[in-house]
Amino acid sequence: MQLLETLCRVAAPSGNEAPLTKFLLDYIQRYQSSWRTLPTLLQGEEFQDCIILVFGKPRTAVFAHIDSIGFTVRYGRQLVRIGGPDVETGYQLVGQDTEGPILCRLVVDENTGALSHDFHREIERGTELTFQCDFRETETTVQSCYLDNRLGVWNALRLCETLEDGIIVFSCWEEHGGGSVAYLAKYIYETYGVRQALISDITWVTEGVQPGLGVAISMRDSLIPRRSYVERIRRIAQEAGIPHQLEVESSGGSDAKELQHGAQPWDWCFVGAPEDNVHSPNEIVDKRDIASMLVLYQVLLKRL
Repeated sequence: MQLLETLCRVAAPSGNEAPLTKFLLDYIQRYQSSWRTLPTLLQGEEFQDCIILVFGKPRTAVFAHIDSIGFTVRYGRQLVRIGGPDVETGYQLVGQDTEGPILCRLVVDENTGALSHDFHREIERGTELTFQCDFRETETTVQSCYLDNRLGVWNALRLCETLEDGIIVFSCWEEHGGGSVAYLAKYIYETYGVRQALISDITWVTEGVQPGLGVAISMRDSLIPRRSYVERIRRIAQEAGIPHQLEVESSGGSDAKELQHGAQPWDWCFVGAPEDNVHSPNEIVDKRDIASMLVLYQVLLKRL
């Protein structure tokens, strides 16, 4: 969990993913020699802050978004949401502008719902603020801000250790409307002919998806994937005896929306551990679900 904690402590809200991109590039450079297969690394201005890793002869791509929710400083003490963060007066926020580091509290107006901060000076407009990381680990759980989607990134990095054939994609902007997956998917499809995907992201604990019962295979959210592809994934999970749950939701989305709305014939399925306290500083995930998520991805990349 040390790697997961490190990932959670890197501030990278949508639009300013560069700090986490740098961390990932350094991590890949340091550890790729110990991976089973040495990947081809694709990154640079043509991919903005995204990273693509190509292993062997790929058939499937795994998408993990590296951005998080947060807040942008507006005028005076005003804050604007990045994505859909949970808001509650007293949440600790951190950031940095040209005058130095920032530690302040989120303030929610009881009457209007307007958001502001209580820092002792005016913060430069456009500065991003994120939840202060308080990483807590027990024998059975991990709890922190930004498990969505640092846990999906952790899963992808661990998958790299044993992956022989496949593509790992670290994407941007997912929490605030997307924008990177469309060109990444086009490049992957045209270059490698790959058109099936897994979404390495974190979903919600609900009345039908409970912590500790295994990774969630989503049959639908606000979008509906192709049923035949989801059924293949279900059969593989069942045959491998990997604990899993089926998710059916009417709302929510992921990197999959750009795959489904794109011009290429991508199949996709969201496969991720469920978390409680969504989009708050106190997101919590059961370690059994983390374990089943990684194992299922390892099996799926071999058999899909």
